[in-house]
Amino acid sequence: MKKMLSGIKPTGRLTLGNYIGAIRQFINYQDDYDLYIFIANMHAITVAQNPQELKRNTKDLIALYFACGLDPEKVTVFLQSDLPQHTELGWIMTCHSYMGELQRMTQYKDKTAKGETGITAGLFTYPSLMAADILLYDADYVPVGVDQKQHVELARNLAERFNNRYGDTFVVPKTLTPKVGAKIMSLQNPTKKMSKSEDNPKATIDLLDEPSIARKKIMSAVTDSIGIIQYDVENQPGIANLLTILSSLNNETIEHIVARYQGKGYGELKKEVAQVVFDFLSELQERYRAFMASGQLEEILRAGNEKAGKIAYKKTAKIKRKLGLNILK
Repeated sequence: MKKMLSGIKPTGRLTLGNYIGAIRQFINYQDDYDLYIFIANMHAITVAQNPQELKRNTKDLIALYFACGLDPEKVTVFLQSDLPQHTELGWIMTCHSYMGELQRMTQYKDKTAKGETGITAGLFTYPSLMAADILLYDADYVPVGVDQKQHVELARNLAERFNNRYGDTFVVPKTLTPKVGAKIMSLQNPTKKMSKSEDNPKATIDLLDEPSIARKKIMSAVTDSIGIIQYDVENQPGIANLLTILSSLNNETIEHIVARYQGKGYGELKKEVAQVVFDFLSELQERYRAFMASGQLEEILRAGNEKAGKIAYKKTAKIKRKLGLNILK
């Protein structure tokens, strides 16, 4: 069975975009791949975090993953900070990364272009740590959104560079991007991705939002004045976004939805999307509360840390031998 790995930062609250663009895919992948999911809390501290919020967000994130349908018997979930091999290999990958490569990474490039101050060295070098996260487990596939592909490309480059210098060591990973729902947009600015860090609460739907509040957010979503329901991302990004949400949650093709809405108005479409989102969140939050009350979280995390830790320790030892870092037999 091929191995797949993905990580997510426990910063902010998970959104509907996170579910449709990533988590929903994992539910399908867990039957076909040896799936590893890590909570990337070391990546979270590239910017200052409130410690209590970070702990709470981490627990919520794990609980929501399983509430969404992950099976603890099929998937390995673990905490990045519990395995020191991540940061150890992260340093090794940093020493094999070139300044130009890291300067081209989107997050650092965008922040420097805006003239932001206080950018940490961690924000500059975190793509090397992300490469280490992937390469440590010899992942065959990494499911990513379109805006994360360059990080996997860096991991591929570093794997090939290391293999060429020291012999066959790493699997060169491939990206896997879902065809539908890979990118859910802001409800208030549909040309911009829905984000956990969004300042405008009306722009995002959190998975722990009260369902009635989420309904209101859908009803107030920005659309356009064209008046025709069709999937046109360029000219009607708001309508395209609503169609993508409905398609993803209803498992109905966008083409079929558009055909159903011929001659109908935006209000009717919003009402249907709002109800589907309301029902989805109501059921999800019931499962979330049950999971949090069950005491399974700690048990699952300990088991995941142990399984991933054995792989990480063995892989790091091999890498250090190849680099000449280990001299004791």
